[in-house]
Amino acid sequence: MRFLHVFVVFPGHKTVRNIKEEFYKIAGFPRVIGSIDATQIPIKAPSVNEGHYLNRKSFHSINVQIICDASHLISNVEAKWPGSVDKSRIFQESTLFHMCERGEFDGVLLGDRGYPCLRFLMTPYPAHEAGPQQARFNEAHRRTRAGVGTTIAILKARFQCLRGLRVSPERACDIIVACAVLHNLAIMRGERLPTIEAPAAEDDDPIHRIQDDPEGRRIRDSISQGSGNTHLEGRCLSDFYFSYLLEGLCS
Repeated sequence: MRFLHVFVVFPGHKTVRNIKEEFYKIAGFPRVIGSIDATQIPIKAPSVNEGHYLNRKSFHSINVQIICDASHLISNVEAKWPGSVDKSRIFQESTLFHMCERGEFDGVLLGDRGYPCLRFLMTPYPAHEAGPQQARFNEAHRRTRAGVGTTIAILKARFQCLRGLRVSPERACDIIVACAVLHNLAIMRGERLPTIEAPAAEDDDPIHRIQDDPEGRRIRDSISQGSGNTHLEGRCLSDFYFSYLLEGLCS
């Protein structure tokens, strides 16, 4: 779609500094440039490769990756994968993943436990690892990342067709991308947000995700341990400290 890369750009239409500041104001989590998740968009059973589109919840779908900023603008949409493909693979196979690996963006994404912890993607600690510092990290992470669920809920409420597309998978993907573009246009124009229900928790699918990266875990530990008494909810680590930390760990 020709308008996709005009209205849906990563990390966003605002400056990176502004994007980070807006996320930071939520719960004091530094250097965040996007929240990532995936959502299943129902489609009719296709005539070709029908089984590939049957997801873990036993309906046919397209699994759509969404990344957004703190004001619900979509900065990345991947709408091409059958519902049986888990979201960690969708991210790993994306152009954006490889750009992040090359260090093309100054900042981190926030994802749930369905994603691996990487130097550019922070995920929460598993419950069995969560002491007091880790619990504070997880709470700040949860609050900061929650907007992606709201963004997905807004998208589906604004475009009711996404409750079930009775078209071919290829056509469904085009429609989903068009809805993402129109969603951003509506946000940019300041149009009234639709009424939404509390966002449903997406399945984090931890069984099939790719493994955590040791470097990502070290960075996560340093964020948590380095917060000390100025914990992540409120004042947190300064952006300067986190930049210094990343430079030391990633060099």
